[in-house]
Amino acid sequence: MQVFTFLTILLFGIACNESVKKDLSKEKEHPKLIKNIGNPRYGNVYCSLEDKEGNLWFGTTLNGLYKYDGKSFRQFLVADGLISNCINDIIEDKDGKIWIGTDSGVCYFDGKIFTKIQIQLPKNLPPNTNELYQKHSVHDIMQDHTGKLWFVTIDGVYTYDGKSFTLFIIDESANGFMGSNDKVERVFEDKAGNIWFGGRTNKGVYRYDGKSITNLKLNELFQNGPKPKPHSWGWPQCQDKNGNIWFSNWGGAYKYDGKSITTYTKKDGLPGNNGMIAKIIEDKNGNIWFGGDGLCRYDGKSFTSFSTKDGLPSLGIWSILEDKNENVWVGTRETGLYLYDGKTFITYSEYKNSNN
Repeated sequence: MQVFTFLTILLFGIACNESVKKDLSKEKEHPKLIKNIGNPRYGNVYCSLEDKEGNLWFGTTLNGLYKYDGKSFRQFLVADGLISNCINDIIEDKDGKIWIGTDSGVCYFDGKIFTKIQIQLPKNLPPNTNELYQKHSVHDIMQDHTGKLWFVTIDGVYTYDGKSFTLFIIDESANGFMGSNDKVERVFEDKAGNIWFGGRTNKGVYRYDGKSITNLKLNELFQNGPKPKPHSWGWPQCQDKNGNIWFSNWGGAYKYDGKSITTYTKKDGLPGNNGMIAKIIEDKNGNIWFGGDGLCRYDGKSFTSFSTKDGLPSLGIWSILEDKNENVWVGTRETGLYLYDGKTFITYSEYKNSNN
């Protein structure tokens, strides 16, 4: 009887151990974004997109562009036709083309090949005298409700009707960030068709209603540190289901309801040490996600912050994307990619030395 009991326990223990091994192996089975260029401590997963077919796209600042079809990641580099491995923005247009803004210009991917589009600069455009930024960087891309494409570049803002480019003047007196013409870094269209612009050298944000441009001033928010630094500029981010438009800067976030502006800082519950916010999205349940020097979710009443205890090892957040299955994908510093399934964060990136 004792022998039988011992064998039963032994067999049960082996079975349980095998089950645990299988469960652990399943956790490691999912595909990962492989970063293989540069120092593993540098670079960001800077932007993300879900296309009409459900594919996920991730743009990085060192390792090119990745496409994830739910089964595997495919990496696109200069060797594959991409014009640069440093990606600033990715969008899908109404025809299904994937447009990629890079530090060396813009191109689109039609599912087979990359095609570079040369933005035609005005002949009288002042030259960029900043020796550090001589490439024709494209910071942000947006397609408005009429189908017109907007390109925010180091050489100014341009609209594209599919045939020609037109320079769009925001404020001729504004200072540039990387050069004399680099006056805007982000563009966004709200549900009413207004186009919003923001950049780090502006005071507040700009709104274009199709006829004229209005400057909306923002209160100063202070970036925490030994010497708190004030910021009164804003990157336009998103419009929530209630019609509020959200802006962010290195000191926190703003909510604009069309009449008044509400500010949010670290004191209100924003994450991190200094209050920097680089990305804001609204999920399908109406929660607002803030990413920057940390990550948090706001349900309209309280903030929930996420950290290493939730499985999120990197707190330098640049990209947040909710997919059609309501999973939240977070892109971070060190080219990190994490999926939040509603309970915990799962690592979807890995460094592999290309010399190995």
